Amino acid sequence: MIPIKNLKFLIIAFILLFPAASKAQKVDAAKEFKSAALQTSYMLTEISNTDTSKGVVSPRTFENGKFKMEPPSDWTSGFFPGILWFLYEYTKNEKWLDEAKKFTAKIEKEQYNKTTHDLGFMIYCSYGNAYRLTKDENYKKVIIQAARSLSTRFNEKAGVLRSWDHNKEKWEYPVIIDNMMNLELLFEVTKLTGDSSFYNIAISHANHTMKNHYRPDYSSYHLVDYDPETGAVIKKVTVQGYSDESAWARGQAWGLYGFTMCYRETHDKKYLVQAQNIARFIFTNPNLPKDLIPYWDYNDPAIPNAPRDVSAATITASALYELATYCKGSDYRQKADIILRNLSEKYKAPINTNGDFILLHSTGHKPAKSEIDVPIIYADYYYLEALLRSKGLSNYQDRTH
Repeated sequence: MIPIKNLKFLIIAFILLFPAASKAQKVDAAKEFKSAALQTSYMLTEISNTDTSKGVVSPRTFENGKFKMEPPSDWTSGFFPGILWFLYEYTKNEKWLDEAKKFTAKIEKEQYNKTTHDLGFMIYCSYGNAYRLTKDENYKKVIIQAARSLSTRFNEKAGVLRSWDHNKEKWEYPVIIDNMMNLELLFEVTKLTGDSSFYNIAISHANHTMKNHYRPDYSSYHLVDYDPETGAVIKKVTVQGYSDESAWARGQAWGLYGFTMCYRETHDKKYLVQAQNIARFIFTNPNLPKDLIPYWDYNDPAIPNAPRDVSAATITASALYELATYCKGSDYRQKADIILRNLSEKYKAPINTNGDFILLHSTGHKPAKSEIDVPIIYADYYYLEALLRSKGLSNYQDRTH
């Protein structure tokens, strides 16, 4: 039997040690931003040495030994400008402000693009961060026009924004879970203009997605096809996952982030509950690795010999930091800390390699044999956003109302 005096000593020692143990799990944001700034400096050199005569403006991936850039119309075009804004936000270095302005301006014309649902990614990740950090009215005008363009894709019968215009022989009115991320643009423009039509579209889309995309276990289909004349659901499929009934990892992350954001903007508890249920699906899944960096699809039978998707992890971590602020006593922040720590220790690209992206081991579209186990720009974007959120510095803190 331990004497009472010694027992008290052990309890006190445990209490003193516990905060240290918790602190040890947190990533060093200052160190990671220093590393990210160095890597991004090399990427700027890579870009300057790239043939941009065909109109490419923004880096996307490094695949098969090649640095790949995309035109402004690509859905990923806003992420690199967003990364530059994050670097400026953290460092306050005018170098990053100048570069952010330059690369943001390259995609300005996309504010008028009515052929894509991805204007949230393209314009809000670039111009949205630009306006948040500078309050420049010119950035505000672009954001508002982008919301107007996105709103033209809303179908009142179906109650949702159309996602894809391609493969019309496959589906009538496809809506993908990724589209939840574009609602933030509409919510923001509601506040900027006072026009509630943007808000109403976002709410309708979120409600129909919650109703039609989710299974009883709160995993999500990738795509739901609607009848544009009646609004009826035609079919549910998972295009970028292992099978129609599988849980594509990045899709689960998009939903977690999207419904957490919807709760912020509406204070409607059903969105908070939805986000909590999605988080429970992710973190109780038997195929989630111990380091919390998911395989590309939770149901790939090749697990554990399946590729990871670091982008799903970074999106999840960023969402968890916000979700934690609405759920006192939860372990969401601790899980996000673990994800960031493991990414920083085991998934970073060595400096001045792999096209100078920050993180390795993302998976874009495995069924199409595209971007498998490569660095991808949106993984880097949400990694930096998560780092900022871990320090209480970015996005949702500035946008609550």
